[in-house]
Formats: sequence, structure tokens, C-alpha cells
Amino acid sequence: MGAVVSCIQSVFRAIGDCLMAIVNGIGAILKAIINGIVSVFDIIISCLTCGRSGRRRHRTTMRTSTI
Repeated sequence: MGAVVSCIQSVFRAIGDCLMAIVNGIGAILKAIINGIVSVFDIIISCLTCGRSGRRRHRTTMRTSTI
């Protein structure tokens, strides 16, 4: 009787693992699509603003040396 229960548990565990793999695959595909859309919008915004948006301005500091 214990072997039958163990077999049924392993079947359900395998089905659960398969379903989780499918869900994770769908999530990865959706994430890739969303990242692609965000990249396209980033390129469009960068072109429209001549590349000025989203960049940090670097300050140049003058160093003076005393000799």
C-alpha cells in the first residue's frame, strides 16, 4: 500500500513541477517582451530628446597643485 501512495505522490510532484516550469517559461517570455518594449521606448525618447534625458551630467573638477 505504501508503494502505491509513493507512486501517486511522485506522479503529482512531477505534474506540479511540469506546471511550474510552464509558468516560469511564460513569465520569462513576458519579461523578455516587456524589456524589449521598454528598450524601444528608451530609444525613441533618446532620439526625440537628442540623448539628453536620463543621463547624469558629469561635473569636471579642477585640481590645483601647489608646487
